[in-house]
Amino acid sequence: MTIERWLRLQRKDLAMLHVTRGVWGSRVRVWPLLPPPLRPPRALSSLAAKMGEYRKMWNPTEPRDWARQYRERFIPFSKEQLLRLLIQEFHSSPEQKATMEEFSAHVDFCTLFHYHHILARLQALYDPINPDRETLDEPSLTDPQRLSNEQEVLRALEPLLAQANFSPLSEDALAYALVVHHPQDEVQVTVNLDQYIYMQFWALGQRVGQMPLKSSVGSKRGFFIKSPPAERRYFKRVVLAARTKRGHLVLKSFKDTPLEGLEQLLPELKVRTPTLQRALLNLTLVVSGVIFFVNVGMVVLSDLKMATSLLLLLFAAFMGLRASKMFGQRRNVQALELAHMLYYRSTSNNSELLSALAQRAQDEHTKEALLAHSFLARRPEGASNLPEETSRWLQSEVENWLLAQSGCEVAFNGTRALAHLQALTPSIGMYPPPGFPKLDLLTPVTSQFPQAAPSSQHP
Repeated sequence: MTIERWLRLQRKDLAMLHVTRGVWGSRVRVWPLLPPPLRPPRALSSLAAKMGEYRKMWNPTEPRDWARQYRERFIPFSKEQLLRLLIQEFHSSPEQKATMEEFSAHVDFCTLFHYHHILARLQALYDPINPDRETLDEPSLTDPQRLSNEQEVLRALEPLLAQANFSPLSEDALAYALVVHHPQDEVQVTVNLDQYIYMQFWALGQRVGQMPLKSSVGSKRGFFIKSPPAERRYFKRVVLAARTKRGHLVLKSFKDTPLEGLEQLLPELKVRTPTLQRALLNLTLVVSGVIFFVNVGMVVLSDLKMATSLLLLLFAAFMGLRASKMFGQRRNVQALELAHMLYYRSTSNNSELLSALAQRAQDEHTKEALLAHSFLARRPEGASNLPEETSRWLQSEVENWLLAQSGCEVAFNGTRALAHLQALTPSIGMYPPPGFPKLDLLTPVTSQFPQAAPSSQHP
């Protein structure tokens, strides 16, 4: 069955965008999908209750029912890699290759306007509450107005995150991340939930293995000996939206983040020393204190005839200052390691994150359309033409193919991919559109540096 025949049989309008001819180029009409209602701000009291449940567990290794909670939806290939694989397997002849490349360019052209419109709307919503705005400041907003604007931004952001194939992390997964600490994480933090109004995480690209070196914190060494890197469950990308009571909406994106390290990404936290390290530091202080008291204190007590109570008081003050200095230095080292790790993990924040998400959503949109186009072309003749049957067949075929090509289990959204493909059909064959202006290539600018006058010693 050809793609054109299948598309003619469809009656259900799933179009998201439609490209028509304009006067000199192309005009885009967009029917945006209504965003799903945003969940109310995370009930932090419920989160605290789940954290209490995890504290009662003995050495949990992952959130409860994690395989059902998190389904990977990210297609683990770039658009160029996917196009090359599809051409090698399904479009090997020169004519098929040229047709596929033309279709890919057409999808890029159509989706560009759609996501440009979405990004412009998001930026307009976010600009009044943008903490990094470099233009003239607008009149300050009241706290209820700011909260209302933040909720509107998050409502508009959720469908974009869904199209970018980010999966929201559940409250149960967040409770696990806030309670459980990996044994090789020397730097640990504590989070006071009373300081937050809401927090939400989205993630994609789950991996299990050794983390990149510069994205790990404190796991390169043990207290006495070097410990080998452990296999961790981490995500290639994590998006955070959090709001503190005394702050503003924080939008940030990070890379290579372990599940147990999500709390390290929050804006309000406090570095703490792990229990084992505290015990070792206290043991060191006790041993050194006893040695000092035996070798120095007894001499002072016998030679200077100092009162025992005064000597003990001075010794206690000395050990207290020594302990405070040691723990303070240790916390400073850990805070520096945490800042160093976040420096390498951070990818974008605030308004820059909106642009990055729009670009990623456009790429995922294009990849889904390319997969649907290639697999529908090889669907057996006589198969059912019902959209539900076609969607299930496409989902199964693409998931099996992605598993064979990448080794990753990906939950492919067949219904959405068919909608993307059907939305492109009214404008097939119109790339580039008639009358589309051709701009001259930018002339490279070469800097003209003045030539140094030749030295008299070197004519």
